[in-house]
Amino acid sequence: MHQKRYVHPMSAVGKRFSDISIAAIGLIFALPLYPLIALAIRLDSRGPVLYHQIRIGYQQDDCVCLFMMHKFRTMRDNAECETGPVWSPRDDPRITRVGQFLRKTRLDELPQLWNVLAGDMSIVGPRPERPGICNNLDHEIPFYSERTFDVLPGITGLAQINTGYDETLDDVKAKVAYDHAYALALSNPWLWLKMDFYVMFKTMLVMITGKGQ
Repeated sequence: MHQKRYVHPMSAVGKRFSDISIAAIGLIFALPLYPLIALAIRLDSRGPVLYHQIRIGYQQDDCVCLFMMHKFRTMRDNAECETGPVWSPRDDPRITRVGQFLRKTRLDELPQLWNVLAGDMSIVGPRPERPGICNNLDHEIPFYSERTFDVLPGITGLAQINTGYDETLDDVKAKVAYDHAYALALSNPWLWLKMDFYVMFKTMLVMITGKGQ
């Protein structure tokens, strides 16, 4: 069955324009931090500086886009070689000392600005999930996969600033409600603008105070 698009054209154009502008400005200011973060990661633990992972992106009724997401590595090398894709619990022993700082300040997300410029992600949107985990959750939670229908996944989002990392099925259910609430805001350009400014402001507070997870 064909699914009707609900994102207002002005919201779509404005969102892409703001994504490109913010990502470009962010990269200009963040690039001097890249070598410092890279050095800290290499001195702290063995393994590559960057972490690359396939995630589910934009969806329509006739297609599902996959893309390679980039992050600064925050876990020890090959952390999931024995367990496979799993959620990161609170006080995860796989996270390195530098990784803990990067996660609390959200600096590990900086390489995703390149994903935004490439059009794979947005600054604000639902968090992209891994295909393996997404397939399992799709059977457990109604409308889970529809989170990114007609919406690009984001570096930050309404769900991320209101909840922590996923540890249980109930955590994911709460995030799905936030993700769909954000998607509905895109149907009205004024609501979308207010929502994005709110999410970005709260994200900046998390980065400054180091209260990320």
